[in-house]
Amino acid sequence: MAYFDMPLEALEIYRPPRREPVDFDAFWAQTLAEARSVPLAPRFDSVDYGLRTVETYDVTFTGYGGQPVKGWLLYPTGVSGPLPCVVEYIGYGGGRGFPTEWLLWSSAGFAHLVMDTRGQGSAWLHGDTPDIPDEGSSPHYPGFMTQGILDPRTYYYRRVFVDAARAVEAARSHSRVDPARIVVTGGSQGGGITLAVSGLAPDIAVAMPDVPFLCHYARAVALTDRAPYNEITRFCMIHRDAVDTVFDTLSYFDGVNFAARAQARALFSVGLLDDICPPSTVFAAYNHYAGPKEIRVWRYNQHDGGGAHQAVEKVRFLTNMW
Repeated sequence: MAYFDMPLEALEIYRPPRREPVDFDAFWAQTLAEARSVPLAPRFDSVDYGLRTVETYDVTFTGYGGQPVKGWLLYPTGVSGPLPCVVEYIGYGGGRGFPTEWLLWSSAGFAHLVMDTRGQGSAWLHGDTPDIPDEGSSPHYPGFMTQGILDPRTYYYRRVFVDAARAVEAARSHSRVDPARIVVTGGSQGGGITLAVSGLAPDIAVAMPDVPFLCHYARAVALTDRAPYNEITRFCMIHRDAVDTVFDTLSYFDGVNFAARAQARALFSVGLLDDICPPSTVFAAYNHYAGPKEIRVWRYNQHDGGGAHQAVEKVRFLTNMW
């Protein structure tokens, strides 16, 4: 496909005004305080998947609303630690799958916690964490992007972002994890969640969002008709009188606003032909990112971004740090 967004020289300086509610910080402080009023209760149950070089643990911790959230912890065999830990968030529609699908970071010598995404895990990798049935029950377009979207208190990603922040706390609770060396990463939806956690947990060490979703919503829906952003478009097409309310809610969940609060050292990636998460939406978050940062630009790639090449970049980025 051809380039459809701004030229690279324009993207590199694209720093649009942020649409941010006046109570953004108060909203998230209260949300996290409510979540932390329930004990985290992390569990790491050893499981055997036949892996000789990796110890595997079935993880359970308390997320939003006191609900248990699942995950995996993978740890290099024969290492006492404590090790840096990579906390990874999953792309849209996917779940935690099996530990055999997440071997990169433990193979590189890191602890690795993979968080299941509530209510997802049926589009590609399977998941094991249900969503809360009595939250976000207003009408929504099929998918997750508009679930509970008429109020930030009931919006689906409020629950997900709380789970993600609590996943960092669960990783830190493990005796063989160095709590000062926590890394958050993920691609697409996982990249958007990474940005949210970067803003909500400013004491993490490193953030590595790949082709991040959930950024600069108004521009995203104006540029692409691809899923999942088109869920918002379809909802607004039907609920014509709710458009302002929709984008007011989304302003509490915009990766651009979280990026402006982040302090961790960051490595971004972007595909200049990406018509799912348009490049300008990624650069909007990158250019507002408050901490030290780098970005890898993949000029002829779509939503795959750098793929395996980006994985090599990320491993080098971390191993050069520690």
